[in-house]
Amino acid sequence: MRAARLATRPLERFLRIEAASGILLLMAAALALGWANSPWSEAYGHLWHTPVGLRFGDFAIERSLEWIVNDGLMVIFFFVVGLEIRRELHHGELSELRRAALPLAAALGGMIVPALMYLGFAGAPATRSGWGVPMATDIAVAVGILTLLGSRVPPALRVLLLALAVIDDLGAIVVIALFYSEGLSAAGLGVAAGGLGVIFVMQWLGVRVKAAYVVPGVVVWAGIATAGVHPTIAGVIIGLITPVQAWLGPTGFVDDMRQELAQLERSRPQTLSQHELAQTLRHVAVARREAMSPAESLIELLHPWVAFGIMPLFALANAGVVVAGGPLDESAWRVMTGAAVGLVVGKPIGVLLACALTLRLGLAALPAGLSKRHLVVLGAVAGVGFTMSLFIAQLAFVDPLLLGPAKLGILCASGVASVLALILGRALLPRTSMVTAAATADEAESSTSK
Repeated sequence: MRAARLATRPLERFLRIEAASGILLLMAAALALGWANSPWSEAYGHLWHTPVGLRFGDFAIERSLEWIVNDGLMVIFFFVVGLEIRRELHHGELSELRRAALPLAAALGGMIVPALMYLGFAGAPATRSGWGVPMATDIAVAVGILTLLGSRVPPALRVLLLALAVIDDLGAIVVIALFYSEGLSAAGLGVAAGGLGVIFVMQWLGVRVKAAYVVPGVVVWAGIATAGVHPTIAGVIIGLITPVQAWLGPTGFVDDMRQELAQLERSRPQTLSQHELAQTLRHVAVARREAMSPAESLIELLHPWVAFGIMPLFALANAGVVVAGGPLDESAWRVMTGAAVGLVVGKPIGVLLACALTLRLGLAALPAGLSKRHLVVLGAVAGVGFTMSLFIAQLAFVDPLLLGPAKLGILCASGVASVLALILGRALLPRTSMVTAAATADEAESSTSK
């Protein structure tokens, strides 16, 4: 039981960070929306179009602040997404087909039905490019909504939502790479392949210093961008190839520390030279680094920065939609309606239909402690699109007359889906006592550790 709890602590910390991040994300979006519609709206636009760059003699690189956020910092966001997918595939909810079947079906249904609904409303040639907008679920806001429901939400539902969102993100990444990238350049792909080759060689040689991978990672990013694929895909690729095996692990780390302490006691600490102390500290630093896998340690390091820095900054830069900008034409209405209906209606329908079919065919079983009522709440909260939906909208629409309505549809839909999930959660899910919650958590931990 203790081992199971130790195994699930990273997941619990991850979900706590996501819940807090979801609240901050909504606050950043509200600030952007209010700022863009205030008397200081021009300052909002000027801020994100501020040029930022580097100059070395006659050579200069200059991009807007918005580009820095969307094409630069969001690479780190997608890198962490790639790490999370890698972890889940290795030893998480997606590591076994039987456990992955239900979230896999829910995610696929939650991507296909919203896309079809969008095309039903906005399938004209001028607007059909936005079909990928309502496909994704924002894990941070969704977990935040479940947190507001308190003891009504068993741990198994949060884990199921996380698995669904991870598959959702993977699907969105595939969609971005295949359908929202420009014509491919062989030269750029060659540069990216060279950078990846260097990373593989370094991994084969056993290079574990994370900073050493920054330069080849930048080469991969530059190659992907030059090839015509959105540069954030570079972050996902590098995250997916990051090792998930620890050289020592918790047991090896404890054994090494015992040996070091025993050696220190034998050599009398008061007579220890500075050289011997430095050597011992180096051994401790290596053991500390190798106690966790590179993927796990990078998630621990980067996830708080992504959750509390990059994602709110992205929301602040992209959620500033001018609401009172005049009447919308037919295309703009179709885009806004397609995005909103796809998220609020298409997501729950797709998730519930796919889950019902999977359970009926016997391909999966409901996790312990969950009922069909929990799946209804899951479908409703999956309609919170936000970060990934806003990101895809940026790629789908170059015309600001269509991008603005798409963003407005996403924001409205995410708000409606959040309120709907809270109402359904309070109406359908009973409060769970502390004893029952602990028993359910222990059972979920045991199944996770198997």
